[in-house]
Amino acid sequence: MNQPQNEKIESRSWIERLGQALMGEPKDREDLVQLMRDAEKRDLLGQDALAMIEGVMQVSELQVRDIMIPRSQIVFIPREAELKDIFPRVTDSAHSRFPVQDEESSQVVGILLAKDLLSYALTTEEQKFDVKDVMHPAIFVPESKRLNVMLHEFRANRNHMAIVIDEYGSVAGLITIEDVLEQIVGEIEDEHDFDEEAFILQRDEHEFNIKAITEIADFDERFETNYSEDDIGTVGGLVVKSFGHVPEHGEKTQIDQFLFEVLRADNRRVHLLRMTILEPSEDETPEQ
Repeated sequence: MNQPQNEKIESRSWIERLGQALMGEPKDREDLVQLMRDAEKRDLLGQDALAMIEGVMQVSELQVRDIMIPRSQIVFIPREAELKDIFPRVTDSAHSRFPVQDEESSQVVGILLAKDLLSYALTTEEQKFDVKDVMHPAIFVPESKRLNVMLHEFRANRNHMAIVIDEYGSVAGLITIEDVLEQIVGEIEDEHDFDEEAFILQRDEHEFNIKAITEIADFDERFETNYSEDDIGTVGGLVVKSFGHVPEHGEKTQIDQFLFEVLRADNRRVHLLRMTILEPSEDETPEQ
């Protein structure tokens, strides 16, 4: 006599569950990760694929605050800024999106896309320009938002950047879709990225990007100078001493044959510098 169909299904599902238990299939996330690592060791799973799978699983455990770019490193565009002031910031930072800030309230009021400035850059005719006419609405998210939720919202709303706010409603930082994707696929580098372990990045024969925290002894060794004899610890300290104050973005100062321009700074310290080695015949008058 044939066994009823529903009894066959129940029997098969019971046998499958018993088999799974005997085979030691993963009971939780840690077991699953270990199983995938074992598969990678047996060449059943590629190393890159394993890293991506682990990244996907980690995304649901991380919050926006864990990977956001802090406020001190954000390149803001003032809402009342003119084109002649905006273009240097855009080209120096090499970003594609910029938070627009109301300088009186320090609040972010929109997002400026670099591509929206192309029409102004390619014309020789004088045009009326107002940041408010070209900026896009800003998206605000709390620090506690999970990255998997953040990624879903980026995709659903077709946004690439969000402003992160703290519990008091103040700007704490920003996050981009690239930041989230890097947690899955690893570092996404382009020609403008600065290796975290590198402190001096050569752009061409005479131009360098230098982190302000670069030890002055390393600078001396690289450029055959003797600034460490002045009891200065970092390149940032050397530049601030030359200015006599904490400089703002775009300010320049010349020290011997080196012209330093501030690429990134906040009201407390300098973060990133561009240094140009001047030819003996060059006479550069820095703005201080």
